[in-house]
Amino acid sequence: MLKGTKVGLRARYEDDIPILRAELYDDVVNSSRAEGGPWRPITPGSKDPRLVVDDKEEGRVQFSVVELGGGTLVGAAALWGIDNHNRSAHIGLGLLPSARGKGYGTDVVAVLCHYGFVVRGLQRLQIETLSDNAAMLRSAERNGFVREGVLRSSAWVMGEFLDEVLLGLLVQDWKPDSKG
Repeated sequence: MLKGTKVGLRARYEDDIPILRAELYDDVVNSSRAEGGPWRPITPGSKDPRLVVDDKEEGRVQFSVVELGGGTLVGAAALWGIDNHNRSAHIGLGLLPSARGKGYGTDVVAVLCHYGFVVRGLQRLQIETLSDNAAMLRSAERNGFVREGVLRSSAWVMGEFLDEVLLGLLVQDWKPDSKG
């Protein structure tokens, strides 16, 4: 397990799947804001890649996020779009509604940075988020990410086009805490 100050990132367990489905992916609005496409329901027992991890997929590493204190599941996180040639990847995360507003997002981003830069040897990490996602923007910027641009009207979400903010962090600009 990779540990931050508040959360740990560990493998996805079978018991995590119904909780993530019910609290993250069955929420039409939340899922529509997080996904790059239209919401669709996930059939129980399906091998949907948002829930069931393919350990052989080279371009994506998925984690379940747990509280360090008691091991309670609080969300999901991923390093995706991993490009080993250019040594870059994207960060994504989703917290359960009950876990939001507690500083977990900032800690998840910090642990993902440690994983990307130290464990994987990457040069660049990137985050794309909706421009009104203040929590994600705050979590990214607290970890040293810099706003590099705005993709105007690039995301179709629940009947309207929204702007996305592109943030990046280079390994030489990263100021790690002691993670691991």
